Amino acid sequence: MNVLLIEPDRLLVQTYAQALERDGHVVVVVGTAQAAIHAADERKPELVILEMQLVSHSGVEFLYEFRSYDDWQAIPVVVLSQVPPGEFIDSWGLLQGELGVKKYLYKPRTKLEKLLRTIGEFEQVKA
Repeated sequence: MNVLLIEPDRLLVQTYAQALERDGHVVVVVGTAQAAIHAADERKPELVILEMQLVSHSGVEFLYEFRSYDDWQAIPVVVLSQVPPGEFIDSWGLLQGELGVKKYLYKPRTKLEKLLRTIGEFEQVKA
């Protein structure tokens, strides 16, 4: 599966990218929303993994821009974030609906195995 990983933390990027690649995925890693839009245009991801705390844009701002492209409407987005999900409780309907977030994983409580299982769920749906 082609995965676009949007993660500004370089240490986490290494850990996640290596685990995903070992699991057979092709991973494109970027650290900013602008780089993510460019990478999505070039690489056509099948899944996006998004940190909500980005340097120049928020994850929500990225999602609005990402979803504005017709070709990317059906690409599932998994949030893997340091931001507790409770901070988005009021906007969860928007995230899940219009912005296409399929799952919200809270980093401090998400082991690598759970991330890989979550990605596997999307592979099964695609097959």
